[in-house]
Amino acid sequence: MVAKADIKWSELRFGYIKCDYRFISHFKDGKWDEGELTKDDYIRIHEGSTAIHYGQQCFEGMKAYTTKEGKILLFRPDRNAARMKNSCEQLLMAVYPEEKFIEACIKVVKANERFVPPYGSGASLYLRPYLIGVGENVGVRPAPEYLFGIFVTPVGPYFKGGMAPCHFVISEYDRAAPRGTGGVKVGGNYAASLKAHKVAVDAGYADCIYLDPATHTNIEEVGAANFFGITADNSFVTPKSPSILPSITKYSLMHLAEHNLKMKVVEKEIPVTSLGEFVEAGACGTAAVITPIGSITHEGKKYAFYGEGKEVGPKIKELYSLLTSIQTGDIKGPDGWVVEVK
Repeated sequence: MVAKADIKWSELRFGYIKCDYRFISHFKDGKWDEGELTKDDYIRIHEGSTAIHYGQQCFEGMKAYTTKEGKILLFRPDRNAARMKNSCEQLLMAVYPEEKFIEACIKVVKANERFVPPYGSGASLYLRPYLIGVGENVGVRPAPEYLFGIFVTPVGPYFKGGMAPCHFVISEYDRAAPRGTGGVKVGGNYAASLKAHKVAVDAGYADCIYLDPATHTNIEEVGAANFFGITADNSFVTPKSPSILPSITKYSLMHLAEHNLKMKVVEKEIPVTSLGEFVEAGACGTAAVITPIGSITHEGKKYAFYGEGKEVGPKIKELYSLLTSIQTGDIKGPDGWVVEVK
């Protein structure tokens, strides 16, 4: 048993703590090298790198958990590998092989085992794989070389003191263009969201919600998370749009809603004017699993959800409990959803 780092696990927040090792691999002359673990938490790249000038980069977010028996589990790393492949193809970057992606994740978690929070602490080890265009360049073209890396950091739960409903406002800004890069996990989408987020927070909201960029009539994303709503007739409804990042958490919740809770699951356009049909609503993603939505304000009209927007609904509680129990090994999930780090 590896001795754990001297960290007050229960006091962790979602922030960066330097760990012992990170993984780095380089693509040059048409091929990836074997990659290596390094203690250096800085990367050195050429001043002409496309990642700096033209935004040719992508990243992923995922977590590792400790079980009651002391095992370490990764949650659905194959889906992160596949999503990064899709991002790379969209931006004409060299794809890091999916099987090598999973191997690198296991390797870097194993090397930082003392930073994986213990079972029951409410904390987890966050993994940030990234891939950037590097090398000598000036023109607007794909990079001549690429760098793939993974760093990790222990993080606390998104919620301190339990889940509580958050309140959102519809933004007048767009996070992505129609038929653009909204469906892939690239930094430009997040840069585009910074101002909209600040405007929402300054107005007293937790974050903003984006409408579809083509018509500004349909719900799309909640800040940097996916939206879902639950109707009175027990349906799990989530937006369908090519501008939405396909959340691994969302598709996991959709599976559990259908197969475990016997709910009807629907992906469709959700007009902002139909928000009153939902009795519960949430935002989902790696960081929080589920953020309960108390209310959404649009053009001065407030749509409140469960308990007049002051309580967390029963279906959200069930879905949150189900998914987190699978992630920590308390219950068995569908085949392939967890990978043990050995």
